[in-house]
Amino acid sequence: MNSPEVQKLEGISESQAPISESVAKSEGNATAWCTVAGGWLALFATFGYISSFGVYQDLYVLSGTSSSSNISWIGSVQVWCFMAMSLPAGSLLDKGYFKCVVLLGSIIYIFSLFMLSLVNIEHYYQIFLSQGLGMGIGAGMIYTPAMAVQAHHWKARRSLAMGVVITGSSVGGIVYPIMLNNLFNSSVGFANGVRASAYLTMGLLIVANCLMSAKPRGDITGRPKAKLGDIFGDKPFLLVGGFGTFFICWTLFFPYFYLQLFTNLHGLPSTFAFYTLTIQNGASIFGRTIPNLIADKLGVLNVFIVVTFGAGVLLFALFGISSVGGVTIFAILYGFFSGGVLSLAAPLMVSFASNDSEIGMRIGVSYFINSFGFLTGPPISGALLGSQINWDKPIIFGLLFLLDQSLCFC
Repeated sequence: MNSPEVQKLEGISESQAPISESVAKSEGNATAWCTVAGGWLALFATFGYISSFGVYQDLYVLSGTSSSSNISWIGSVQVWCFMAMSLPAGSLLDKGYFKCVVLLGSIIYIFSLFMLSLVNIEHYYQIFLSQGLGMGIGAGMIYTPAMAVQAHHWKARRSLAMGVVITGSSVGGIVYPIMLNNLFNSSVGFANGVRASAYLTMGLLIVANCLMSAKPRGDITGRPKAKLGDIFGDKPFLLVGGFGTFFICWTLFFPYFYLQLFTNLHGLPSTFAFYTLTIQNGASIFGRTIPNLIADKLGVLNVFIVVTFGAGVLLFALFGISSVGGVTIFAILYGFFSGGVLSLAAPLMVSFASNDSEIGMRIGVSYFINSFGFLTGPPISGALLGSQINWDKPIIFGLLFLLDQSLCFC
């Protein structure tokens, strides 16, 4: 194999260089698998819970807390904080503060979740502060380090390892909607239901913090740490991982926020509506592993284009859906393709890294830019939906940007 100096002269980054068979075989020790397991639990408790916001959206709208557009700001701010915190969290990971960042994020996240159980559901600002800001900031301090730290332990099967970790959010997206819907619509009620989910989440994050580990500072490559200015000067990275994925994030979460409400307002059984998010998140388990497995062989960007295009085409199908079978098929397929988009985002950013010491910052920069798409996208969809609940406008808004960006990436 070429020396690092020759690779640098030829413009070949370390992350793009051929992987030797000895490196591939050395992967998968106990520490690596424990970190995968810990990351899986962390995403179950954070991204999985956030993916279940449609349950809260439906509850708040039908309870008269505020309009659908205003309520969607809670979820979008939560996702914005979740993604925006990736920049400082990723940078601190690269500097060797992995354990401290994840522990602090866990404390903030759990505290905010318990505070949500104490709010008055009629007081919008209380929900916004605890669920939108508090939980979003705490989850953001956990998410990027839990994903990026996998690159410390994996190389030849890095995309697959990250894909396995992010399936935790899919399983969490199955468990939490069922749990919350059944608790909220029983004698347990809102406050005790949220509190029960908080105890479960706290236990998962305690185990996750114990399992995950990072390589010591300076033990990754021995090279200087990445500079923010150099990353912002990387035009291909910004075009794909910044502005390109921004427009995808603008519209990707529309069904996650509104599918349960869509089902209820189309006159379908409410007992079925409770499980739409569960079906969607269940299907995304396969979407967050199979595309990543293929990406390790065919290229991350190539597979990313396919799943983005698929998600856009599926939004078009919402125009003709009005039955239980139609919603079920949509939830399964959209869960698969949107899961592929979400799971391939981190490996796509890693593919631009010149060495492992800048992985956390590159993911952080990309997620920070994308966070503004998550912040504004759901409220725009809610405003387009309007008080008369017209589904045509938000559907067209979503499918146009997903299809457009897949073609731009081509």
